[in-house]
Amino acid sequence: MSRKHPVIAVTGSSGAGTTTVKRAFENIFRRESISAAVVEGDSMHSLDRMAFRAAAAEAAKQNNHSFSHFGPFSNHFDKIEEMFKQYGETGMCKRRYYVHSDVEADEHNKHFGVTDLKPGTFTPWEDIEKDTDLLFYEGLHGLVKNDEKNVDAGRHVDLGIGVVPVVNLEWIQKIHRDKAERGYSAEATVDTILRRMPDYIKYITPQFSRTHINFQRVATVDTSNPFIARDIPTPDESFVVIRFRDPKGVDFPYYLQMIPNSFMSRANTLVVPGGKMSHAMEIILSPIMHDMIQNKKK
Repeated sequence: MSRKHPVIAVTGSSGAGTTTVKRAFENIFRRESISAAVVEGDSMHSLDRMAFRAAAAEAAKQNNHSFSHFGPFSNHFDKIEEMFKQYGETGMCKRRYYVHSDVEADEHNKHFGVTDLKPGTFTPWEDIEKDTDLLFYEGLHGLVKNDEKNVDAGRHVDLGIGVVPVVNLEWIQKIHRDKAERGYSAEATVDTILRRMPDYIKYITPQFSRTHINFQRVATVDTSNPFIARDIPTPDESFVVIRFRDPKGVDFPYYLQMIPNSFMSRANTLVVPGGKMSHAMEIILSPIMHDMIQNKKK
């Protein structure tokens, strides 16, 4: 960990809603004039789209039907830790991007002065911008640990945020997102969920015991069969359970005053209405960011 060059990691599974937290941080960065070097978790995959499909097909031939984007064979866990460590020590590191769409391909081709970047590929590695205030990671493996490879990215993270809807809600969100944004059928997404499950249990879930704060959305409507749900429960049809790993020094009375209809369910747990999730994030994270930057200046 580093006071001078802090690292923030927002981590969550595919479809968990990490983008909501990213937007909250972006608002805080803008308001506090914080310069953040942003790293997208997809950029740390070790296989591009075509290579992953080929590897998954080969694994299936070997009767391995759990090869996934969540596991160590398709990710640079070591590079994630190396990036966090290097930034914490020097304030600099290298970064690349995963190209998701034709629009992103055009943007990256212009930036790098090339013409061969296509959706499903990676950009070249490059140095991040100089003189940033902090490193901000958002993706699957911000606090990943792999004992077999002696990797522990979380030991270099100054603030770890977990985004963890209850699993049925997470699956509903993923099914609907994959259909709307990628044109996948519900059956195809369910197949992906099943294939990822062993790696989800081994590499995704344990991260949420290492985070400093978790935001978990819980629906107040029936989600008992997520595979037939016609729509995603709205924010007003849910609560957000916010767990603080270390409640010492957390100003819970202030949060209760500032977030209408919030309450505490445990000594380290705040519950807020789902519609107040973004508001709660900014209320909670803004003073943490302020203190982080003040400590950096000292």
